[in-house]
Amino acid sequence: MASVTLSPRIYRWAPPWTWAVLAMTSIQIGSATAVYLFPMVGPAGTAWMRLSFGAVILIVIVRPRWSAVRANHIPSLLGLGLATGVMTTAFLTALQTLPLGTAVAIEFLGPLAVAAMTGRTFRAALWPVLALAGVILMTQPWSGEVELVGIGFAVLAAVGWGSYIWFSQKVGDAFSGVQGLAMSLPAAALAASFFGIPQAWGNISPLVVLAALGITLLTPVIPFSLEMLALKRMNKRAFGTLMASGPAIALLMGMVFLSQIPNSVEVLGIALVIVAGVATQRSSGRADFSRPASPRSARN
Repeated sequence: MASVTLSPRIYRWAPPWTWAVLAMTSIQIGSATAVYLFPMVGPAGTAWMRLSFGAVILIVIVRPRWSAVRANHIPSLLGLGLATGVMTTAFLTALQTLPLGTAVAIEFLGPLAVAAMTGRTFRAALWPVLALAGVILMTQPWSGEVELVGIGFAVLAAVGWGSYIWFSQKVGDAFSGVQGLAMSLPAAALAASFFGIPQAWGNISPLVVLAALGITLLTPVIPFSLEMLALKRMNKRAFGTLMASGPAIALLMGMVFLSQIPNSVEVLGIALVIVAGVATQRSSGRADFSRPASPRSARN
C-alpha cells in the first residue's frame, strides 16, 4: 500500500500526534477549498467528482481483492457506499450557507449519538446533550438568522456519519485494513452522481478537473497516509481522542480560507462539542469515532 515517504530521522523526531494533526488539517483544508468549486459544479457536483477520483485512487493504492466478496457482503458494502455518498454530498451542501466549523460541529452529533445509543452507562448519553448545547450556541437560533436549510443538510450529514460507522463496522468484520472502503467507494460515487452529475453537467473543464483532483489529494489521499504514520506510534484510543478536536481545526481553517470569523459565543459552542467528543471517545467502546473499515480521512 502506498504511503507518505519520510526520512527515518524526521519520522522518529516528530511526535506521533504531529501526523494526526496534519491529517486533520488536510481534511479541513480540503473541505474549505471545496467551497471554491461550488460556483462551477455545485456542492453535489464537487462531492461526486471527489468521490469518483477518490475511488479510482484508493482502488489503485489498495488493490482490493474483489474475489473475496461474497453475496452476504454486498448489502453492507452498498450500505457503506450509500452512507458515504449521502454524508459527503449533504456536508458540502451545508457549507453553502453554514460556516465550516458549525457544519463540522453539527455533523459530529452523528457519531456522538451512535456512541450514546450503544453505551452502557447513563453518562454516555449526556455527552450528545452537551454537544447539542454547543451546536445551539454556534447556530444561535435566538438571533433570528438561522440557516435552516444548511442546518438540515448538516443534520443529514450527521445521520450519514452515524450510518457510516454502523456499516463500516460490519464491513470491517468482513475485510481487513481498508479493503472494504476501497470496494465501497464506487457505490459512494454512484450515490453522489444522482445529484452531482446534473449540477456539474456542462461545467466540467480541465481546470475544474485539476482542482477536484487536488481536493481529492487533500481528502482523503494525503490524510490517509498521514493517519497511517500516526497509528504506527499511537494507540487507537489516543488517536481517536485527538481526532475529536476536528471541529476546532475546522473553525480555524474556516477563518484562514473562508474568512469566517467566529464570535465568543461560537467559540464556546465549539469548545463544548470538543469536550463532548473527547469524553465520548475515552468512555465508549466500539461504536465511537473509530472506523474499523477505513481511516478517518475517508469521511467528507
